[in-house]
Amino acid sequence: MSATTTTTEQPSAKLTFRRYKEGDDKIHRWQEQIFQASYTHKCPTYIQSTPPCQGSCPSGEDIRGYLAIARGTEKPPAGMPWQEYAWRRLTAANPFPSVMGRVCPAPCETGCNRNEVEDHVGINSVEHFLGEYAIANKLGFKKPETSTGKKVAVIGGGPAGLSVAYQLALKGHEVTIFDEREHLGGMMRYGIPGFRTPRDILDSEIQRILDLGVKARMKCRIGTDITLEQIRKDYSAVFLGMGAQAGRALPIPDCDAPNIVTATSFLKAFNEGRLQHVGKRVVVVGGGDTSIDVATVARRLGHIQNAQPTDMEKAIAGQMAQDVADISAKQGADVTLTSIFPVDKMQANKHEIEQAEAEGIHIRGGYAPIGIVRGANGRATALRVIQCEAKIVSGRLEIKNLEGTEEDIEADLIVSAIGQAVDFTGLEEFNNGKGAVSTDKNYVVAGGSGKFAGIFAGGDVIRPHLLTTAIGHGAIAAEGIERFLAGEEMERRPKIDVHQFDMMRKMIEEKGLEVKEEHQPIRGTDSSKVGVHNFENRSDRYVIPHNQLFLGHFQYVPRVKRKVITLNMESALGNFEERLESLDEARAIAEAKRCMSCGMCFECDNCVVYCPQTAVYKVKKSESTTGRYVATDYDKCIGCHICADVCPTGYIQMGLGE
Repeated sequence: MSATTTTTEQPSAKLTFRRYKEGDDKIHRWQEQIFQASYTHKCPTYIQSTPPCQGSCPSGEDIRGYLAIARGTEKPPAGMPWQEYAWRRLTAANPFPSVMGRVCPAPCETGCNRNEVEDHVGINSVEHFLGEYAIANKLGFKKPETSTGKKVAVIGGGPAGLSVAYQLALKGHEVTIFDEREHLGGMMRYGIPGFRTPRDILDSEIQRILDLGVKARMKCRIGTDITLEQIRKDYSAVFLGMGAQAGRALPIPDCDAPNIVTATSFLKAFNEGRLQHVGKRVVVVGGGDTSIDVATVARRLGHIQNAQPTDMEKAIAGQMAQDVADISAKQGADVTLTSIFPVDKMQANKHEIEQAEAEGIHIRGGYAPIGIVRGANGRATALRVIQCEAKIVSGRLEIKNLEGTEEDIEADLIVSAIGQAVDFTGLEEFNNGKGAVSTDKNYVVAGGSGKFAGIFAGGDVIRPHLLTTAIGHGAIAAEGIERFLAGEEMERRPKIDVHQFDMMRKMIEEKGLEVKEEHQPIRGTDSSKVGVHNFENRSDRYVIPHNQLFLGHFQYVPRVKRKVITLNMESALGNFEERLESLDEARAIAEAKRCMSCGMCFECDNCVVYCPQTAVYKVKKSESTTGRYVATDYDKCIGCHICADVCPTGYIQMGLGE
């Protein structure tokens, strides 16, 4: 059998939003609810809120903003293609759209309000498209015209370190990255296999950051090649972004057998080209995305028929018997992945789980490792597991083993993918005793004064999580470093800490209107011309839920899906080609149009059309921008709430007098 291709026009299983509930036997028209007009003391207010996609994005991308640009609601400046404008809006938060568009598990899509209609918006696929456009058209970041003369050291060239370096370089600071590896990228390069993140794509997105003037000192280990004291002496601020690239061993006895390795060691060896084959039988213990990566790599590598017992360990330790690997015939490895959670509750991306199963990987949920079976030579011959029930109670993991259900899974290689740890060698003073670095919400290292003054941290050194989480940490830490270098007090971070649409910026960009500092934050009043009368931006503290939208406005529109190459047991072997194809322009626009623009006007005209008092009107074109499309004549308004009821996005809410 050959590889199959999953095409895009596959409708969702069912329409989840219903106007009528099960058991209704009478027709209730929307109009009867909407036109229950009454005189009240309340009048419409225009409230900018955070959409749940942005509230769910760890890197805080202005998702609604770049989707609005893609769909044509928000216009780019004259002479700039909409793709570039959308890409620049996106990369204000995240400089890696092409990488994240491939590997991010997209928590934004889980939070998307469109799930209440039929299916989420393919945010990740539009991000992927914009990232590919930028690379194809050689777009770069705009280098600041002047330098501040301030120097910042970044320890670690992974997603957190690159993110903070990028943001600081845009502010005109001189940034140097110190990394012990040969190449930048951290877990994006050494933790994710190349068939998920093509190296030329990763290199292109990293090079844009270096083009801003960021320097990199590679193969430089803090504490060995340079002391932390010297860095403190030479630089005004330091960012700790070492990542958590040390794997966690299995929490069971006898796990020191030579053929038991951690996932990080396994993937590092593979990505550096040192791991050419695995054993016939591979058991991976985990359940997250990393464990899926290990399992799919092992399946593709296969094993060599006449491998010597120590080849595998030598490869992971840094050596490889290339002569044996090159002349021996590869065959498909039998790969089993175990997780303490049932398959449907595993932390890994559902799509990745389905792909792994299609490739012939056996996934067994509800099993916990309890021991190792060793052979006479000391090598592990099997992993002993037991059926279990796992659940998280009050943030803590509880596992109940089911006695009498023990069994052995034969293995030539056992990989522990149960988590990662930080290597604090040379940086022991920052270890909080729990194998991590403690910081506040500005990512200032705990203590924040004395010897810790000017030291910030972010990414997996705080808590191992998603790549996009580390990128978000870097962006917030950069703002804190900026304030520290300016001698300013750290500000209190907003409750919802994401990049938001900025009406002030848009008014200056589109209309050239003079907006003064005292108008921030923008609140429209009866005399102020900087915003729509009675406008308020609540994005820093309010995520708008689906029940505040007029969902009846949105019709069923199936999601435009990317083409995914699904491999089977035979075609997966030795196949390291990319499986995910980008949308083309027309399909990216079509998918962006499915965005419901939660919490922001998208100029549908419902409020103008339905207002019985003609109180809601379009503002003058000379004054209109995104978010300033309509206003209210309060001399005519009777507070009937119709405009708020028919507003699809929840941008209009009834206020005043509350």
